[in-house]
Amino acid sequence: MTVGSRRALFGATAVTVLCLLIGIRAAGQAPAPPPEKVPMTDDVFKNVEILRGIPVDTFFETMGMFASAMGNDCTFCHVSNAYFDKTAFAEATPRIRRARQMLTMMNALNAQYFGGRTRVTCFTCHGGSQVPRSEPDLALQYGAPLEDPNAREFPVDPRVSADEIFDKYLQALGGTERLAKFSSFSARGTYAGFDTAFAKVPVELFAKAPNQQTMIVRQVNGISTRTFDGRNAWMAGPDTPLPLLTLTEGNLDRARLEGIVAFPTGIRQAFPRWRVGRTAIDDREVRVVQGIGAAQALANFYFDDAGLLVRLVRWTRTPAGFVPTQVDYADYRDVAGVKMPFRRTVSQTYMQMNVELTDVQPNVSIDAARFARPAPVQRK
Repeated sequence: MTVGSRRALFGATAVTVLCLLIGIRAAGQAPAPPPEKVPMTDDVFKNVEILRGIPVDTFFETMGMFASAMGNDCTFCHVSNAYFDKTAFAEATPRIRRARQMLTMMNALNAQYFGGRTRVTCFTCHGGSQVPRSEPDLALQYGAPLEDPNAREFPVDPRVSADEIFDKYLQALGGTERLAKFSSFSARGTYAGFDTAFAKVPVELFAKAPNQQTMIVRQVNGISTRTFDGRNAWMAGPDTPLPLLTLTEGNLDRARLEGIVAFPTGIRQAFPRWRVGRTAIDDREVRVVQGIGAAQALANFYFDDAGLLVRLVRWTRTPAGFVPTQVDYADYRDVAGVKMPFRRTVSQTYMQMNVELTDVQPNVSIDAARFARPAPVQRK
């Protein structure tokens, strides 16, 4: 089986989103409630040895790093019948034991040579292949250079400021006056993703300024709800790893940023510092504006010549390195004098989804309950 076909399998099998359900045991805005206890890998999964003590959503990002680095799907390491029997993911196969050794080696290299910073990762050596390549590739040396637009490091372009790019962006959307009056919307359309085997199913969106957002996906086997209430974010659905999954760290911040993009007058305040560069997406030159914050906070915003946002990339820090989430925006249309992207594609190392809107109702009254924590989904 070729790498391409393996990746097709990874994309086609919606259940691989759940490849790490290795023996689940059971596992205006209101005032902030007491912090909820976020389940850790130790609380939820069986047979986890090295990746202990991290949130479940970060655990999935780590598994996604393995899949991306190896250019394969989950059953490459896990037993093949885990597709049908999720408890089989707990079985320690020879490749799982080897992966534990590789993580130990990676951690030792980073500790000895990089002061504990995760500079060497699975992808450093594997680069999308099952076997690390040790000999030079002349095609890479003498061929056309390949530039990754999603790079976290890039040359800074001092000729233009982030403020200038944001001013052009807000003007391209309709101007700050119109945007200030755009305070909420509800929308309908279709959703297609790994969890639907890329079949289109109905989707509803509810959003309220400055950044609250809820998406309801009506899957064949039940309703999936993804909510950001302005502070916290959750997922609940028939295919989530837990009946209610609380998003943390990079995933939580990505939900915040997607909410800001829906009502972008607050985009300048998303990060305390910014830097600007240039790159290309699909042979089209774009400006990249990188937001820089404390700890792991880092995000790239990409703007085309017209000033419109075409991509957002956010990274999550995991025990295996920084793992990206890419959100692509397209098909901007006028809604009450404001341009909105009617098509959005979210790509992660362990899932991908496409949302296409068909109807958007602006400035509607939305019940605050729409942005409350979803109820855990009852599993059969």
